[in-house]
Amino acid sequence: MMTPHLLQRFVLFFSVLIAPLAWSATAVPPPPQLAAKSWVLMDAASGSVLVDHQGEQRLPPASLTKLMTSHVAALELKRGRIKESDLVTISEKAWRMGGSKMFVKVGDQVAVSDLLRGIIVQSGNDASIALAEHLAGSEDTFAALMNQEAKRLGLADTHFVNATGWPAEGHYSTALDMAKLARAIVLEDPEHYALYAEKEFVWSGIKQPNRNLLLWRDSTVDGLKTGHTEEAGYCLVASAKRDGQRLIAAVFGTDSEAARATETAKLLAYGFNFFESRVFLKQGETVQSVDVWKGTARTVKAGLAADFAAALPRGAGSDYQTRVVLTNADLVAPVAAGAPLGRVELVGADGKVAMQAPLVSLEAVEQGGFFRRAWDSIRLFFRGLFG
Repeated sequence: MMTPHLLQRFVLFFSVLIAPLAWSATAVPPPPQLAAKSWVLMDAASGSVLVDHQGEQRLPPASLTKLMTSHVAALELKRGRIKESDLVTISEKAWRMGGSKMFVKVGDQVAVSDLLRGIIVQSGNDASIALAEHLAGSEDTFAALMNQEAKRLGLADTHFVNATGWPAEGHYSTALDMAKLARAIVLEDPEHYALYAEKEFVWSGIKQPNRNLLLWRDSTVDGLKTGHTEEAGYCLVASAKRDGQRLIAAVFGTDSEAARATETAKLLAYGFNFFESRVFLKQGETVQSVDVWKGTARTVKAGLAADFAAALPRGAGSDYQTRVVLTNADLVAPVAAGAPLGRVELVGADGKVAMQAPLVSLEAVEQGGFFRRAWDSIRLFFRGLFG
């Protein structure tokens, strides 16, 4: 028979054992403080920012700049303007560029695919300038392309002057903007994203390792890019995927190569331990059929232009439900595909809206014939008259 003393010890032991399980579903501890200037942790599926410390502070991005250089080049490949097999002639400017190098030579004919690896894996300034000149004629013009893409992605605190991240007046970015850029790279071009996980690249007999130490330390990390100048310190944008959940960490201004890896790993560990990403509705999924008046069809399929996802405290997903709110009760044809119809809301147990996204038409509905329009006009008249 268990004595009162033993019973008390058993209850204490059991409560300690289950306390983390009960606590983790309802509370999230404060994020770690890093030895860095600024940092951001982002959920890739939803774009939600989980941790933000000075994330909008404008800082020199160093070679993190090359994320945009490679991203613009990858977009041009997708558009068919260039091919991976295209040969690029190396200019004297590219060859003379200092800093980290791929070690291409003046007059060399180098394939676009090799230059991309030279940029992403070796952080080659020479490769960056060569590809920029090939795509835009000059590095200055290419920087304008970079800024156009930054504007499209909503990078409000980013401006590029060159393709390398070489220190220059007016060349800046933020941890938040770099996380957004990394998310675009992951989602918009998964084929080329695989390059960011390559650990080494050999060119002209010179083997250079990827400077992202997390690629060796954590098998779930598969990108993205390091950066370093005296002004910027040591920077890293990294992404990892565990059990279907992807997080992106952007860390600016640590004091060493080892520190940027260690501090970034802390941020990723915090995110995976205390948050879970959940997709509530998939892109293109029919959420609801909406009535249409005076059209060739009586209803139109409504859904979302992108996945409706959220990063929530672990164990809290069941506390949230989706709700559809229509903004036009009397929808009249024609209805274009992608036309706004309302919104989808994510509502917590407390009734508060945690996030929302536009509800759009997934198809087009043309205007109906004369008799359909006339009959629906009569119906709408009486509908308005009698409510």
